[in-house]
Amino acid sequence: MANRSSNIQIKNKKATFDYEILEEWVAGIVLTGTEIKSIRAGKASLTDCYCYFSLSGELWVRGMNVSEYFWGTRNSHIPKRDRKLLLQKKELRKLKRAIQDKGLTIVGMKLFINERGLAKILIGLARGKKVYDKRETIKEREAKRDLQRDFKK
Repeated sequence: MANRSSNIQIKNKKATFDYEILEEWVAGIVLTGTEIKSIRAGKASLTDCYCYFSLSGELWVRGMNVSEYFWGTRNSHIPKRDRKLLLQKKELRKLKRAIQDKGLTIVGMKLFINERGLAKILIGLARGKKVYDKRETIKEREAKRDLQRDFKK
């Protein structure tokens, strides 16, 4: 069988800036035919996406935008619909207990295609950063850039 992994990696850069990531999990996503085609074409966005638990205890992602497939027909998918995430029951119970703490949420961090050709999403248990924490992140990033510039000279 041919290696079907690709270098499609759609990142949520805002997540690491706005949140402190405590733990990470890789989850499968329930998609329709034209959604996976759009993701393979790189036409998806994770900006402002987050996860929530439904009343039946299932984990869903909201705010993930998968653009309509270019060659799609009238049976194309809805771009901003909620999508079910697939995790083991043990992981779901752990996440559900964790988000009951005040100030914790689950955010989507990276969408990718694995080696078997399946779409996966990297989700993270996150705590929101304060304004001064964001300033520290900016200072650290600028210091790294200055060091790189000095090193290249």
